[in-house]
Parts: sequence; structure tokens; C-alpha cells
Amino acid sequence: MVLKLKGDTEISEILPSKAKALKINLNKYIYGTFAEIGAGQETVRHFFRAGGASGTVAKAMSAYDKEFSDAVYGVEEDGRYVTEERLKQMLTYEKELIEDRLTRKNHPGKMFFSYANTVTTIDFAKKFKGHGWVGIKFQLDPLEPFNEIILHVRFKETDAKLQQETLGVLGVNLIYGAYYLNDKPKELLKSLYDNLHEIQLEIDMINFSGPRFSYVDNRLMSLQLVKNGMTNAVMFGSDGNNLLPAQQLYKANILALRGSFRPVTKVNMDMYKLAEELFLNENKVQKENTKIIFEITLTNLSSKGQIDERDFLDRAELLSSLGQNVMITNFQEYYKLVEYFSEFTKARIGLAMGVASFIQIFDEKYYRNLSGGILEAFGKLFFKDLKVYLYPFKNNKTGEIVTSENLRVHPRMQELYKFFKYNGKVVDITNYDPEILNVFSNTILDMIANGQHGWEEMLPSGIAEIIKDERLFGYSRRKFAQKK
Repeated sequence: MVLKLKGDTEISEILPSKAKALKINLNKYIYGTFAEIGAGQETVRHFFRAGGASGTVAKAMSAYDKEFSDAVYGVEEDGRYVTEERLKQMLTYEKELIEDRLTRKNHPGKMFFSYANTVTTIDFAKKFKGHGWVGIKFQLDPLEPFNEIILHVRFKETDAKLQQETLGVLGVNLIYGAYYLNDKPKELLKSLYDNLHEIQLEIDMINFSGPRFSYVDNRLMSLQLVKNGMTNAVMFGSDGNNLLPAQQLYKANILALRGSFRPVTKVNMDMYKLAEELFLNENKVQKENTKIIFEITLTNLSSKGQIDERDFLDRAELLSSLGQNVMITNFQEYYKLVEYFSEFTKARIGLAMGVASFIQIFDEKYYRNLSGGILEAFGKLFFKDLKVYLYPFKNNKTGEIVTSENLRVHPRMQELYKFFKYNGKVVDITNYDPEILNVFSNTILDMIANGQHGWEEMLPSGIAEIIKDERLFGYSRRKFAQKK
């Protein structure tokens, strides 16, 4: 259904949840099971109330008892029930069950699905707000393999009943999107908030898989979550699959390196390796419990006014090739990033950054929205067990190497800087390679754009070959051949 606006602009009308459920119920080809744990049978309730549910609902169940749940879906090694692994077990079990019990002879045109969620709502003490996993396995053709969409949500409402209702609406949106918006994954993603608001829930991870989503890059879907305001941070691993930040960062020591990584340079990797060495030498920091994060802000990705998805994937491709975990955030200020990390861990946090980025932290213009100004921001930044590992900067005009000992901040900030510096919160990276201090991403990009040779030596081993082979950042063999 479409609404007409002034200027002949068209937008899709947001259907109420009841209308979505009814449209699915009236589709004689959609047929499946609902398995919901932890917040009642809130999703299937919409389909029963819409009418005509007998044509859609093959079975609805809620295995609340843990022993009963284990008997149906198996025992998880970690003993937890609100996990991605548990959700996948539920989806697979129910999908196989419906295929086993309903023959294609009697249901030749049916497109089977299994919908499941496993969640925990807010506790009585209101200490834990609740979160959960929601997913669907579904067919778009009876002869095709199943597709799958899995997502993680964090509830923001402070009432269990409201959270249950929110979950029910989300489930309807997911099932409707799977069948009617599967060819438009970005629109499907946005539709998950139909009849909902950002203040009700946060979606911080989503993965698409299956034959109909073979062209979908889940890293781009992660980017859309941040871009659409559905979450403030997303994360993906070196294999390109999206990761749940809360799961990765839980009780971990975290070392984060912020940059444009356009492309990743020898300076970036030198900074990372030397900062990691210093970080691992800190008390209470164990290598096996340390997470390294290469962080890119949404502001950095949209520096030209809009996000270039190809450019984003180019950066992601190179960092993944180096085996790094990448995080995309909406945190322009460092204190917000540290606050976010502190939601998941009380262990030590480290930030690796260059001198130029560090000096910007002392610019008061970034904290005008805070009632306590820069003092409030620094209290949030350094209150936790945090250290900054500072990579030097070379002044090309004077040849001076700038470190924590001779950097210059605004006169009003001098005493504030000294306080943190001499309390051990700022540590200089000293064993750097002086030969690469003149390496900058912008220089490399300009050289690639102009067909100039020599940029390869500014990059970590193997990166130049990837850029050439995959023609990243506008690289053209013809342009370089003409320069010979």
C-alpha cells in the first residue's frame, strides 16, 4: 500500500501489526511453527487474534521449564538458554519437525517456516533490563533450501509487560518482512521498527543467510543498524560475520584503536602492535582475555556528507584480511566509547591514538552539550580503569617529534592535562619506527588516484596486493600502466 505526498513523492504505509498478521494468515502458502521462550507467546498471539490463524499456524509452543526445554532442544554446553546457539537449535529442530510431519504430497505448495525467540525480560529489581534472540527460518519456494534471519535485541522499557508486547510486535514485523520484503533487505531492516520506537528496544546484531540472501553482505547490514539509529555500535569479525558486542566484550580487557583505515597503513599497525605490547604488560591484563577493536565512527564514514558503502567495504576487507575485529560506532567523543565498553566490563580499557587525536580531546567545543562541560567528559573518560597509549607525531615543518612530554593543549587545559599525565593515565609509545611517521592515509589515496607509484611501501605486507587485485579505493591498472 502506498501513500501520496506533496510533490508526488511516495512512501510505503506502515501496516498495523494486526493487518500484517492477517495478510500472512490469508496467504495460503505460508505455514509454520512458533516456539517462544521467556516472555510468553507474544508473537503468535497476534496471529491468533488477527483471524484465520489455522491457515498459518501449524504449532505454537513455549517450553518454559528448563528440563523440558533440554529434552526438546538438547542441552547447551554452557548451560545458558538466552543465546544465539539456543535460538539456532530451536529453529532447526522446529524446521525439521514440520518437514518430517507434513508431507509434500499433502502440502505441495506450502512455504514452511519456523519462528523462534528466547529472551529474558527485566527482573524484579530492575537491575537487568532484559535482552534476547529472535529468528526465523523460512522458504520462498517449496523446492528451495531455507533462508534464515537472526537478530539480537536489548530491551529499553522498564516494565516486563511492555517488553513482552514489544517482542510480539517485533516478531510480526520479522515474519512479515521475511515474506514480503526479502528482496529489499535494507527496507526489511527498517520495517523491524514498524509500530515500534527506538526508546522501546535496540537491535545490535543481525545476520542474513540462505539462497535468497547470498548477495547480502552482513557487514553492510550492521552498518545500517547504526545508520538507522537502531543501535550505537556494531561489530564484525575477520570472517565478515556480525558479532554481538556484549558477548565479545563481556568481562574482557579491551584495547581500542580508532581511525579511518582508508586504507590501513604501516602507522596503524605499528601503533596497534606497540600499544598491545604495553597493554599486555599492565597488571590484571591477560592475553587470553583481551579483545582488540579497530573502531571506525559513523562520522568518519560519512565525512563527505553521505556513507559510501563501497568505500566502507574496502576498509572492512583490508582489516579483515589482517585478522582484526572491526567496530562501527556512533560515538564521536571518546568518553562515550569508554562508557559503552564499561557496560560490559570492569576490566582495564586501553585507547591507542596519535598525538593529534589526543589533543582534540581537550577541545571544549565537543562537550557543549554536557552540563559539566569538559570536566564531566573527562570524569567519564578517566574514571574507569583506562589508559591512553600515545603514538608520536612528526611536525614536517620543524622536524620536531611530538609526544606527551612536549605536546601543546589550550592554556586553560594545561593543568587538567598535567593531572592525567602525571597520574599515569597517558603512556608514550616509544619503540616506534621513525621512518614511517610521514605516512598518512590521504597521501596514499591521492597517489592511487593519480596513478603514482611508491604507495605500496606505506602499507602492511600483503595489503597493496589486495588493493590491486580487488581494485579497492578506485585503483586502476590502466592508470598506473600509463604512468610508466
